Amino acid sequence: MSAADQPASARVFGKPVARIEDPPLVTGRGLFAADISFPRQLHMRVVRSAVAHGRLIAVDTAAACKAAGVAAVWTASDVADLPPIDFRDDSVAKLVPYRQYILARGRVRYVGEPVAVVFAEDPYAAEDAADLVDVTVEELPPLLAADETPREFDAGLSTEPMVITQGFGDIDAAFRSAHAVVEVDVSIGRHSGVPLETRGAIARHDAARDMLELHGAAKVVHRNRETICRMLGRPLSSVHLFESHVGGGFGIRGELYPEDILVCVAAMRLGRPVKWIEDRREHFIAANHSRQQRHACRAAVDARGRILGIDDTFFHDQGAYVRTHGARVVGLTAGMLPGPYDVPAFRSAGHFRLTNKTPAATYRAPGRYEGTFVRERLLDAIAQRLGLDRIEARRRNLIGKAQMPYQRPLDALGDPVVLDSGDYAGLLDKALTRIGWDALQQSLRQRRTQGEAVGAGVAMFVEKSGLGPTDCVKVVVDASGYVEVVTGGASIGQGFETVMAQICADELGVDYRRIRVVHGRTDRIDHGIGAHAGRATVMTGSATQVAAANARALALGAAARLLQQPAEALTITEGRVHRKDAPKGPSAELGEIARKLNPGSTLLDRPVAGLAAEGWFRTEHMNYPYGVHIAVVRVDRDTGGVAIERYLAAYDVGRAVNPMLIEGQLAGGLAQGIGGALYEEFVYDERGEPLSVTFADYLMPTAREIPLVDIMVTEDAPSPLNPLGMKGAGEAGINPVGAVIASAIDDAIGMPGAITRLPVTPARLREILRKHET
Repeated sequence: MSAADQPASARVFGKPVARIEDPPLVTGRGLFAADISFPRQLHMRVVRSAVAHGRLIAVDTAAACKAAGVAAVWTASDVADLPPIDFRDDSVAKLVPYRQYILARGRVRYVGEPVAVVFAEDPYAAEDAADLVDVTVEELPPLLAADETPREFDAGLSTEPMVITQGFGDIDAAFRSAHAVVEVDVSIGRHSGVPLETRGAIARHDAARDMLELHGAAKVVHRNRETICRMLGRPLSSVHLFESHVGGGFGIRGELYPEDILVCVAAMRLGRPVKWIEDRREHFIAANHSRQQRHACRAAVDARGRILGIDDTFFHDQGAYVRTHGARVVGLTAGMLPGPYDVPAFRSAGHFRLTNKTPAATYRAPGRYEGTFVRERLLDAIAQRLGLDRIEARRRNLIGKAQMPYQRPLDALGDPVVLDSGDYAGLLDKALTRIGWDALQQSLRQRRTQGEAVGAGVAMFVEKSGLGPTDCVKVVVDASGYVEVVTGGASIGQGFETVMAQICADELGVDYRRIRVVHGRTDRIDHGIGAHAGRATVMTGSATQVAAANARALALGAAARLLQQPAEALTITEGRVHRKDAPKGPSAELGEIARKLNPGSTLLDRPVAGLAAEGWFRTEHMNYPYGVHIAVVRVDRDTGGVAIERYLAAYDVGRAVNPMLIEGQLAGGLAQGIGGALYEEFVYDERGEPLSVTFADYLMPTAREIPLVDIMVTEDAPSPLNPLGMKGAGEAGINPVGAVIASAIDDAIGMPGAITRLPVTPARLREILRKHET
């Protein structure tokens, strides 16, 4: 590999170098959606349903239309020609009737559903006029629990459109031959990502060129462009999306929502740019929710605690409509639930059900946060039932290093699950050594004898990353020697620009600080599938390496003519081509080569347009990083409060491009996981009215609740599926947090299996303790 030609001191792959995207962000020069404005723009305000379920009788806009500064007011009849928002990937026929229209038609199905929109000269006029829109709804009984009997969604349609099943092996035989059957009934509360920046969309239409632009896009701009073009009946070349700075993604940002379509249509019909910025209350009731599931899971085990089979039935609360992800979360829950364990037989039935709540979709580690909580609760229950140590129960069931690659007849994101590499037992041993498990247990026992309610928990997990099948990158060296890396990826705060620059720098032989990374612009590159499913580092990074290698080969070929040297004798260091054995000898700068590589150049045997190259990377399967988390908690028996005293996150990433960024990803995910484990939950009353619409009601952890985290990043199992051996890290910090905290609380209160529901709020924990005491 060409990076091997670089002296170790010059290489940046694997080093915690400073981020290149931060200067505008830390100097107040960032450009977020709210910062984007165009001359003559209108502001949009959405009128939302105040009723969870009902027949939409009338929407009276007369008073709003007469209000000062109002340009237009729309209801469903004004956009009747538009279809519902489509799925991002291949649609499932059974789910098509459950898609959401951009404005409610005939019936409202959740509080927050868009019913009308107002366009005005400024946001204040728009909000005042929206209050004048009179919505008449005949209220109907809401359905608020996925495990209730399904009802009618619409004529001939049930609120359970499908049951998603996966499995392998002879599950019935496993239970017939079992020494013991262990069961858990567990639930994960409804919560979601709460990015610092709420959603925003700004559209403008250049009528002279018939070009539609959408600014404020994020995460999957190319895919969203395709959907917008299908919905509006426009050619791809006439629509472009632009990503600005993004104040947090987490799966919830960057999906296509009704508001995105509305601003686009309004910009074309009203002939003026249209801007919409979501307020926080809207975010809580209108942006995607996630997580809410209830599982009845059982395991068949032999006398030694070895799992013979797992049988899981669960109910997924999808909310009112099926949005862009389709049934992805249910599929991921089932496909990833067995985790790092060697399970001979498995059966999962996921009941995909609609309720009268805000629609749900993905949130960081979708399906895995839920599945890991279920599986690790089950492993703790197995240990308790058979009188085993929790660590030993896990160790006896782990997939061995020699079994890799491990094929599991399940599906995740349409991809057959093949665990590509891993040493699960090895990482468990390293984590236990790092935290000093034996000494920790002795210390906790001593503290418990003194009356403290303290305990430790452990959870193991497998993640997935590198969703393919393809990605493309262009690398261009300009006449000054600076490099531009043009990607179809997205930067949502994860250090995307720095990682791509590090990979390109080592492959091409330049300073990573002289590289500009372009992302989130459909006008610069035709192909892109953004940043989601832990794919950016693996897929876009690998395509960057290929493109940089191609550019390097082009530069060396041209320099061979310039320097009259064989290309194989040359290398590139700090943007300068020279002989490998004479670093201070005759050389050529990359900028000089770029200037001379014009269409009429004779430096190469074929015509080229500058020093530029394209690179494609293709993969057959995702790859699977893995980890171990250990937590120590202290419970206040009087208040039910839980304090996290210590936390270790051990994670094998294959090969780390930038260890500092990986640690940041793990720490950020951990904080969100603590929120879902102890604090965050969307709660509804009996009428379907959301009760968690401010930060006073939707509690989030603060810096005080987040412990100092010991992060251990290992590189023991590089992926064989890409040349650099990389695996993703974006979702590893959050994946097992609910599971490990539940395990630690059980240990602290001396009640194995007590925690069956997340979040573990003080009121719920006090009730558990009260019942135990009586």
